[in-house]
Amino acid sequence: MKDNNTLKLAVRATTAAMVMGIAGQASAIEVGSNGYTADIYGYARFNASYDIEEDIGISTRAGAFSAINTGAAEDDEAKGYFSADAVQTRLGVKATSPEGVKVVVEGDFRPGTLRLRHGYGEYNGVLLGQTWSNFNSFVGNTATLDFDSLAGLAGLQGRIAQARYTTGALSVSAEEPITNFLDGAGATTGGKQGLPTLTARFEQSAGGLSYSAAALVQEVGYDTGTVDDSIVGYAAFVAAKMGLGDSVTLQGTLSYTDGANSYLYRSGENFGAEDAYLNGGDLESIAGYGGSVGMGFDLGGGRKANIGYGLVTVDWDDAEADGAAVASKSETNQNLMANYMWSPVKNVMMGVEYGFFKRENVNGDDGDASRILFAGQYNF
Repeated sequence: MKDNNTLKLAVRATTAAMVMGIAGQASAIEVGSNGYTADIYGYARFNASYDIEEDIGISTRAGAFSAINTGAAEDDEAKGYFSADAVQTRLGVKATSPEGVKVVVEGDFRPGTLRLRHGYGEYNGVLLGQTWSNFNSFVGNTATLDFDSLAGLAGLQGRIAQARYTTGALSVSAEEPITNFLDGAGATTGGKQGLPTLTARFEQSAGGLSYSAAALVQEVGYDTGTVDDSIVGYAAFVAAKMGLGDSVTLQGTLSYTDGANSYLYRSGENFGAEDAYLNGGDLESIAGYGGSVGMGFDLGGGRKANIGYGLVTVDWDDAEADGAAVASKSETNQNLMANYMWSPVKNVMMGVEYGFFKRENVNGDDGDASRILFAGQYNF
């Protein structure tokens, strides 16, 4: 029984650390008066990258699939790029009233200016505002230094405006829709968003196992005033993390989408392929699938190591057959990350990570890139 409790706590701690974007114990400065409490939390973060081949780094020095050279562009490419930034630095405030009302406001500086990450209120299970999509889970994530992490993680892996209700392990939400599609010539076309995206998620833990499953349904539509059409898109994922002894975890995710590739993490050019394409005035859905698998190792003395692999594939066959210009679209994205993290003292993390990225386009052109990422983080 003691071993099961130890594993359960270890899995929960690992998941919480990834939500915070850290590899160590989170802390906060707490103030309070007359029953009100406010926690001020955050961290300063330094990221540096060395791209061994072409430069695929973006803000936070994360690697971008869209920047990988493919086909003939892979020949005689310039090599060796170094860059660094601190835009992942984060600051947040969480306040709680005597009645149990919780308010959270959090921001960071990606891609170089202050942006809102979280801004919501919550009471008695009812949440209104912007926070992590309910179609999202960190349970199956492998810890990485790369801010954007592995392809194929569970759900949106992002924050969005929503109304959510949570009771026990079940949560449901109505969220700001994220849809996009192609017209017959291949150009990205905006659509009509007439309904919210609806999601449901179940997330639970038992002993050394934590698991999550979610489903999503959305409308993908357009209306020019003279011509209109709409289809129903849907998506689902499962994710799990299991402790193997006191110092090893095994985790993974699986996702499937049809008409909802915006929620297929790191598909397409980098963050979500098109949900559908327009064919003679009719919308046709595009399907995709993905997944990730990884292991984490607690080496003791504040040292940890992780290795993970992710892959997503989008089925462009019908769009290509119907004449959509998708030849240069990314069909498969995959990446591998292996890292070492060290916390010499509480609230300090330093780490190094090797990353390998590869994309293959519909026309068969492919390309890959290797890089090394360095990070240092100071939490409060």
